[in-house]
Order: sequence, then C-alpha cells, then structure tokens
Amino acid sequence: MISVVVVNWNRQQLLRACLRSLARQTGVAFEIIVVDNGSSDGSADMAEREFDAKVIRNAENRGFCAANNQGIQAASGEFIALLNNDAEAEPGWLEALWRACASAPDVGMAASKILVWQGPESNAPQIGIPRVIDKAGHLIFPDGQNRGRGSGMPDCGQFDREEEVLWPDGSAALYRRAMLDQIGGFDEDFFAYGDDAELGLRARIAGWRCIYTPKAVVHHHRSATLGKDSMRRLELIERNRLLLAVKLFPLSLLCWNSFYFSLRLVAGFILAQREAGDTVHFPGFAGKWKIFRALWRGHLEALVLVPRMWRKRAAIRAISRLSPRQVRRLIFTHRLPLREVA
Repeated sequence: MISVVVVNWNRQQLLRACLRSLARQTGVAFEIIVVDNGSSDGSADMAEREFDAKVIRNAENRGFCAANNQGIQAASGEFIALLNNDAEAEPGWLEALWRACASAPDVGMAASKILVWQGPESNAPQIGIPRVIDKAGHLIFPDGQNRGRGSGMPDCGQFDREEEVLWPDGSAALYRRAMLDQIGGFDEDFFAYGDDAELGLRARIAGWRCIYTPKAVVHHHRSATLGKDSMRRLELIERNRLLLAVKLFPLSLLCWNSFYFSLRLVAGFILAQREAGDTVHFPGFAGKWKIFRALWRGHLEALVLVPRMWRKRAAIRAISRLSPRQVRRLIFTHRLPLREVA
C-alpha cells in the first residue's frame, strides 16, 4: 500500500490535473491524501468531490514541510509518495517508484525523472520539440546549494539508466515509511525550499540509499507556487542552504562554506556579464540589487536559526551510520558543477 501526499495552496486547476494523473496509475494499491494549506479557491472541496481524496484542511498556509508531515502522519501506507500539485505523473509512475524503492532493504528513497511541463498531453516530442529535464535526482555544491541533476538539459536519453543518486526531488518522490520512522520527517524550520535536500542528506547519513528510475516520469510546471523571479523564493533558498550546512555538514567542510559561497557568487557574476545563468531573471542593476537584498535577508534569517540547527546536530549523530569523512566523500561524489550552480 502506498500513500500519495499532495500539498496544495490555491491552485485548483493545477491540482485537478495532478489528481487526474494519479487516477490513471495502475499496478499498485494507493490512497490519496491532499493537505490543503488554507486555500480560498475551492481546491479542497474539488479534491473530495471529484477524486474522493482524503483531505486535511489547514486554516492557514503552514508551508510545504509541516503540510507534508501532516500527510505522512495520516498515511497508512508502507511507502509514502509525494507529488506536487503542479506536477502531472505519467501512467506507471507510482509502480516504477515502488519497484525501485522495494529493490533492496536499504533503499529508503526513489527518485523520478521529472520533465518540464510543455503543454497538454506533453506532446512536445511529437511536434519536434525536445523534452527538457527538470530534475533526475539531485546534486549539491559544497556550500549547501543544491539543484536537480540535468536541470535545463534536453532529454536525449542521458538519464535513462536506473542508478543510485544522492536523493530525490520532493516534487515527485517515494519514501520508505520505516526510514521516515527512524530519521523523522521534514524539518519544519525550513518551511519550503531545500527541505527535501535536508531530509535526503539526513537519510543518506543514516545509511539509506536512493535509487533513480527513468520509468517514473512526471511533468512539472516549474516554480508555479512563487515563481522564479520571487524575492521570497530566493530568500528561502539562501536561508535553507545555510541551515542545511550547519545541521548536516561535517565540520571539515562547514569551515569552508564561505569560500565555496564566494566562489559561487563570482561565477554568477561572470555569467551575468554574458547575460547567462539564473541572473537573467533579474535584468539590469535593479534586478541585481534585488538579488543582493534577497541573499542578505536570507543570511540574516539563517543566523537567527543557527543555534537551533547546531543543537539538532546531536540528534543527527544518534542516527548516523556514515563517518564525517564518508559524508564529505558522498557530497563531493555528487558535487554540482560550478557552472550549473551559477
């Protein structure tokens, strides 16, 4: 039995398409749990009425982490699948994830092949437009910034092999319930963004593996919640990058955090001069000033939470199966190239 948790906030049409894709899943028994974060557009009623989903209604937006934890707590399945409300799964997605996760007892996570949504029925290949990779598992930079493997690349079959990856993207993932019972769920201090990275790295430190399967395909409306040009999104990403490093990185790598962060900023600046990289979403001096302010606010927010993250390191030591040297090796084995992180 698999429990599929979908977190929603005011995205009725996207949620409907997401739940329709779940209705097409075969080969495994599953239940659908929608955790609604105080929507005002009738999303929760629609999910109950049209798809007979179990709906948990929050009076306010509690964030991605807390909402997923609610869904996990209410789940009855041996495996917990997460699917973003702005994602649509191809038939066979859930069965493929289950087969990958059940392949060995130490596999605690399964990662999907996530493609950028390119239109109804995803017919881009039929009309000569290559499919674009959103994420095929995750990579991480040594300062804690992480990104999907192959993000933005044309899908040319380079990720069509089932293999071990660092961790899955939380927009379309499967987790073993026994693993979550051992290490805990999402860290609610993260609220949103980078939360799946923290959970995934914590699981790897505890000795669990992650398998990526190209047979589990999802089409994702990228950044549909806040948007790629959202200042709040940048603040949370930067804040949570620091919190992840403080909580989980070995001290031998944590002390180099400022160096790797500076390296990433320099690379981003160089790409900005060529009108390339993520900075293209923030054109001109005004756009760059917005980026600086978002990074600064993210740092300030992180500083407030650093003492709490430092205390949580003790709990990590209690579940750890990897030595600090092995954790460092794991991070560098799955290192995100500097050009991609910029």
